[in-house]
Formats: sequence, structure tokens, C-alpha cells
Amino acid sequence: MTYDVIIIGAGPAGLTAGLYAARAKMKTLIIEREKVGGQITGTNEVANYPGAAEGITGPELTDRMAEQCAAFGAEMIKETVKTMTLTGDVKHIVTNKGAYASKSVILAMGASPRKLGVEKEIDLTGRGVSYCATCDADFFTDLEVVVVGGGDTALEEAIFLTKFAKHVSVIHRRDQFRAAKSIVEKAEQNEKISFVLDSGVKSIIGDELVQGVVVENFKTKAISEIKADDADGFMGLFIFVGYLPDSELIKDVVTCDEAGYIVADELMKTNIPGVFAAGDLRAKSLRQVVTATADGAIAAVQAEKYVDALEN
Repeated sequence: MTYDVIIIGAGPAGLTAGLYAARAKMKTLIIEREKVGGQITGTNEVANYPGAAEGITGPELTDRMAEQCAAFGAEMIKETVKTMTLTGDVKHIVTNKGAYASKSVILAMGASPRKLGVEKEIDLTGRGVSYCATCDADFFTDLEVVVVGGGDTALEEAIFLTKFAKHVSVIHRRDQFRAAKSIVEKAEQNEKISFVLDSGVKSIIGDELVQGVVVENFKTKAISEIKADDADGFMGLFIFVGYLPDSELIKDVVTCDEAGYIVADELMKTNIPGVFAAGDLRAKSLRQVVTATADGAIAAVQAEKYVDALEN
């Protein structure tokens, strides 16, 4: 069988693409190597997706997306893609379990926040550890917050967090920030931000929630702690040390930027005819569920037009 479209990745972008493609009567296959839903499955409450039910979790939202895909006839398999041949009128995808052919492909493999690699980081994600201030800042209103990172994103998010948090401590491993000077100056002028330089998070304090962090100064080797106020009982740890786009398989075939994100236009078209990119894997300014779903919808509509043109 040759599919009309194969979608690689079942996060919000891939699921939305699957919904739109299947609803348009395209033969649709979604391939996901891990759990359906992508990064948002680690979110305990989705508070900034338009129309989402109050208190809905990331898994609940994406489970509903997956149900919609299935209801319109999209197939979904859990396999790991090993190779992709994307040129020509028929694209070929080889996984750890089989081989598939398609007239078009939507790349929606996503990107993952770079982790600190400290104990409890994974277990406490969604319980104080966050990689998205836009998503989670409101949960830390009037609480202590720690931001780790020294680039534009880290300082911009630190400034944003001051709208909610009682105080923001920025921990950076160097004595100079990589962020633009204008952003650094703005952060330095904010009375709610303090800086811990030449330092890194050695460990996280807390079992059920983040209650503090242990900080090591790399120059002096001194150890200190930043802890939640006793009256609060918990605090936020926001980590902004970069993202890792999942583009390894196709970075030498599809045009990517210096960081490895796929370059696609506003119609989600890549440099290869019939190959589209959607979601966090695409080079863009904002990575949120709402932008991922928009990407997915556009990619599916464009894939449908591409396939129709091939057949007519």
C-alpha cells in the first residue's frame, strides 16, 4: 500500500496533521516511536490552550486528539524510523518493524529541552521542574523561582516570570551572559531578579515537589542552597539550557538551520517537494501547543494539495 501521507511524530503537530489529513479522506499513517502526545504529556495542567477544559492535563488533551485521528480513519503505529528516502514522487520510510511508502511526508518529530542531568529532574518535571515559562508561570505566583541558563531565552523568561513569582534567581555557569546586551541590562534592572554566576545546580531538594536546589560555584567549589519559603513549601525550577531538535535522520537531506531545526516556509514546505515540517522541529519563534497544532493543520492541507496535483 502507498499512503497519501505519512506523519512522523504523534505530538500535537503530528496529531493535528493526522486529523486534518484523515478528515480529508487521505490514506494517513502516523508513526510514533514513544508515547503519543510529545512533550506536553509531562504537563499536569494545560492552562493556555484556547478552549481547553479547566484542569485538563497534557495527556488528556493529546489522548483526545489521538481519538479524533482514529475516528476519521488515520492509522497509528508505534515504531522507530530508521531511514527515510524523501526524494521522488513516492517517499519510503523504513522502521524497526517494516517499510512504508507514501506520496507525501510530514515531519513532526519535535524537539526536546536539553536536560541538566541531575537526580530527580525527570521525576519532578511537572512538579516544580519546568522547561516553559509561558506554560507554567502562573502556577508559581508569589513563590520563589530559580531559572537556569544564560542565553536570550533564559533571561527573557526570567523577566517574564517576575510578573508572577515573588523572586527569581538566575543561575548561570559562566560569569558573562550569552544573551543580547539589551536583554541582560533589562534583567539586571529588574528588582525581582538576582544572579548566581559561575555556578550550576548540583541537585534538587524535594521528593513530591521541588522544595529547593543545591548550587555549586564552579570556581570556589562552595556549596549553597536556594530553598522555598517555609510557608510556601515548594518553588519553581525553570531550565533553559537549549533544545535538541529530533532532526538527526534528515538533517543532511532537508534544509536545517545551524541549530538543526528544519527550515520550512509559512505553508510548512521544506526544500523537498512533498515533504512538510510542523511543530517544534520547525525553525520558528514560538514553540507552544497552539503553534504546533496550527503547523499541523497547514501541513496537512498543503500535503493534500500536493497529492491532488500529483494525481491530476
